[in-house]
Amino acid sequence: MASSEPSVHPVRIVRRVGTPVPAAPRATMSKYDHAKYVSLTMEFRCNLKCVHCMIEGTMDRLAPQDEAQLLRVLQDRARHQDLTGLVLTGSEITLNRDLPKWARLAREHGFEHVRIQTHGMRLASRTYCEDLIAAGVDEFFVSIAGADAATHDDITGVPGSFRKSMRGLEILEDYPGVATLTNTVVTARSYRQMPALVDRLRAHERLAQMEFWFYFPMRESDASDLLVSHVEALPFLREALARARRDGRGVEVKNFPECLLGPDSGALCNDQPRLFIDPAFWTEFDRNGFHQCVYRAQCESTQCLGLNSAYISRFGEHAELLRPIRVQG
Repeated sequence: MASSEPSVHPVRIVRRVGTPVPAAPRATMSKYDHAKYVSLTMEFRCNLKCVHCMIEGTMDRLAPQDEAQLLRVLQDRARHQDLTGLVLTGSEITLNRDLPKWARLAREHGFEHVRIQTHGMRLASRTYCEDLIAAGVDEFFVSIAGADAATHDDITGVPGSFRKSMRGLEILEDYPGVATLTNTVVTARSYRQMPALVDRLRAHERLAQMEFWFYFPMRESDASDLLVSHVEALPFLREALARARRDGRGVEVKNFPECLLGPDSGALCNDQPRLFIDPAFWTEFDRNGFHQCVYRAQCESTQCLGLNSAYISRFGEHAELLRPIRVQG
């Protein structure tokens, strides 16, 4: 175990079952307002083989949004001046040669920010980075699966992917006006590395925000054995959040019970930009069965997604650990 990991001992949490916990003041750790962004899924190809891929097996069936839909969204911005950011995403958006053109169109239609969501390998080319920046991309949301090459490459299934993604983040450090964000899907293979990842990226001055998305399998069971118990992951998550605060990073945690976060509840943010995607995606997504919690009827949290079907099947309902949140007036 790396020395940068927190010391972890067996965790036993004893709480009076069902006792409400007052919600901590929601001093959010996020630096972005998702309501000001709109997101379009413009590509369904990918050159990684991530074990945690949400849409594995459906990429051949899902259709990307076309340029006509993009133009409708861009034109609609004139009627919704509160929209300031466009997110161009997909299985891997940089595989589409039209990406720079789309970024230019977004800027021409008044968007202040254009973000791409990417695994970052192509960003290892300085020329490509400069082409995107010149076209108007100023936010780069890069997926990093682990804190070291061995873990990251094992998860992505592509040797050298960590080196290329990290090189891309390093290149982007050279461009004023650019912001980078990272996204890490937290699985049984990666949860121990959350604190080490924060440290690995500590010197990156352009890094505005880090996000930790707790894995869900888009089905009713955990066939890939990737889910991690929230109780087991919690010490590593807390340490990662503490180190991110130390470094002045924005942080968002997705798909984790708010009541377990306690004083770190401000890190929980399940908000997302309005997403344009093939409607068939939502049929698959609904198989997750989110919002299951024995205290759902009593809880006043506006951010918590509760537990999902696969998690409950694997670890149970945690009735002795979870507590309903009461929003203080």
